[in-house]
Amino acid sequence: MSADPARLPPPPPPSRDWALFLDVDGTLLDLAPTPDAVYVPPGLVEDLGRMHEALGGAIALVSGRRIETLDVLFTPLRLPIIGLHGLQTREGPVIAHEQSSDRATVLSAASALVAKFPGSLIEDKGIALALHWRNAPAAEEALIELAHWALTLLPGYGVQRGRDVIELRPDGHNKGDAVAALLDTPAMRGRFPVFVGDDLTDEHGFDLVNARLGATVLVGNRSPSAARYGLHDPTAVRGWLHAAAEQLAPEIAA
Repeated sequence: MSADPARLPPPPPPSRDWALFLDVDGTLLDLAPTPDAVYVPPGLVEDLGRMHEALGGAIALVSGRRIETLDVLFTPLRLPIIGLHGLQTREGPVIAHEQSSDRATVLSAASALVAKFPGSLIEDKGIALALHWRNAPAAEEALIELAHWALTLLPGYGVQRGRDVIELRPDGHNKGDAVAALLDTPAMRGRFPVFVGDDLTDEHGFDLVNARLGATVLVGNRSPSAARYGLHDPTAVRGWLHAAAEQLAPEIAA
């Protein structure tokens, strides 16, 4: 694990043999007060499109958001996407999971709790449920306690911690598993994997890519982390991505 992420070296120079995996919130996009409030800066969609062309399609978004939401954010692109922290791909859910009849009980209890902490919120993702306290730090302990109580009502579920959030989701699949599956597809097989992320949920991706002798890039100063390279913040990520697109674009024309 890295002792000091601030001292991690910058990522290696871009290459057309990469398979590039990019987290979204906190990596490509600046964090916002609520999930719906994120902003996609001008030029980012174009740079993602240019990288998709330069890498022969070997680029994917890897996010906790639903694929449908990501398609709206990055329209008109339709990149390969891993959604819901590895539970969703364009081909459909990665695992079949029946909704518990007690889900409504959990949702009702969560709604009552966030009403006591203005600024906290519930993000209903269908198969998963995220409880956010970024704008209500005092709610952290209560929301974590509720999430662990909810596990007694939701068979087969686990909790996933993130930055100012805890998520209830089916056990058994994560970002690393989903990246491994994509690396076995024709567009990505045999390529050098690069994974860029900022949060605890990205550590599964870092572990998988490190095991494949690829490059792992931590965004920000979270510690500890298995990442071996670093970028300061999403602005730095977007600048790095733009420079990579500029560098590889002439090769496309050639």
